[in-house]
Amino acid sequence: MSAVIIRPEEVGDETAIRLLLVNAFGGEAEARLVDELRSSGEVVLSLVAERDGEIRGHILFSRLWVHNAGERFAAVALAPLAVHPGHQHEGIGSGLVEDAHARLEAQGEKLSLVHGEPAYYGRFGYSRERAAGFETIYQGEYLQARAWDDAAPAAGRLDYPQAFADIG
Repeated sequence: MSAVIIRPEEVGDETAIRLLLVNAFGGEAEARLVDELRSSGEVVLSLVAERDGEIRGHILFSRLWVHNAGERFAAVALAPLAVHPGHQHEGIGSGLVEDAHARLEAQGEKLSLVHGEPAYYGRFGYSRERAAGFETIYQGEYLQARAWDDAAPAAGRLDYPQAFADIG
């Protein structure tokens, strides 16, 4: 088995990413989310995991805003993370998250939020406790946050891109 290459999404990857998302999630919602985030210009980072010339995984972070005490702070939202069903449990998802986090921190991002399985995302430093102070329709046991900077806000209203509301 050859090595997995993690790289930024390139023009021409869209169809393969869309097919991967439909296969991984069993529907079109996540593929539509990615399409809308791209078209609205709200993608902060989009990476693919490629092996033998095929895209086996994808991760996307979009711009998210935290409103607190009359100020607005930039953050990112992790959604979606997908690995082709035939290639799960090979470390592809973990590799994507770790690579993306290193890139985001190097770019100066301070805070990331995700709505997902706590046992999985907890491995990467996300926690429910870190997200408890945020106001959002996604608030609950699956909302988690990870900060790369102690100055990142721990409370406030989260303003997600419209694409999240559009996929319902």
